[in-house]
Amino acid sequence: MKKIHLSSLGLLTLALATMTSCKDKTEKTSEDSAIETPVKSEISVTPIEDSKMFPGAKLTVASETATAADADSVTFKINYKVANFELTQHTEGHHGEHMANSGQGQHIHFILDNKPYSALYKPEHEVKLEKGSEHYLLSFLSRSYHESLKDKDAFVVEHFKINDKGAYEKLAEPKEPMLFYSRPKGEYKGDDTKTILLDFFVVNTTLAKDGYKVQANINGEEFTLDEWRPYQITGLPMGENIIKLTLIDAEGKAVSGENTSVERKITLME
Repeated sequence: MKKIHLSSLGLLTLALATMTSCKDKTEKTSEDSAIETPVKSEISVTPIEDSKMFPGAKLTVASETATAADADSVTFKINYKVANFELTQHTEGHHGEHMANSGQGQHIHFILDNKPYSALYKPEHEVKLEKGSEHYLLSFLSRSYHESLKDKDAFVVEHFKINDKGAYEKLAEPKEPMLFYSRPKGEYKGDDTKTILLDFFVVNTTLAKDGYKVQANINGEEFTLDEWRPYQITGLPMGENIIKLTLIDAEGKAVSGENTSVERKITLME
């Protein structure tokens, strides 16, 4: 094996080269750290004020039926009655001017099993369900810009099943605290990306500083909401955004059970 001997001059040269190399690495690391410094988030969540009220608005279920669709499923149909609230009317107020606003007006949000809602502009709806399945259904009246009416008579929550024979069976009304996700939803374009409605529905509980709360995780940032009311999100980046809502107790622990946590992806486009 060939050995390499270094003279004193050679050793000095090597030492200087090593020092220079270390300095370069140190400077590079410093620069890299500066580049990787996280940019302060611009996302904010603030309450919405002065939504138009609808005294006496009421939503009830008139009928629910299940008819055979095929060997494994049924067509579930629901009919509603609406009082003191006009479907398809444009909601007065400034919120419709700076938020995504339905051109078809006021409607009913139909939320089955905490999946993305269907907007109903007529007081009826039908959906295909499997035999031998169990479901939770939340229905509520909505302003044209998709903000829910939170009055006690403006919503209905139900627990039911489609039995193995394909018949509709109403189950005991749920008593446990639950959280349903409503907005934001889907895609937002242009001016609609500037202010995004955050709206949810809590059932069988209230929110308070010393009680249950909703934890909103938006792109990894957490916001704790201790009031049941609509909020607006600003500062979301273009592209895909992930929003997760979780019902938490007074100690900040996630509540277990059905309909207590749900996640959605939305997309913002120029």
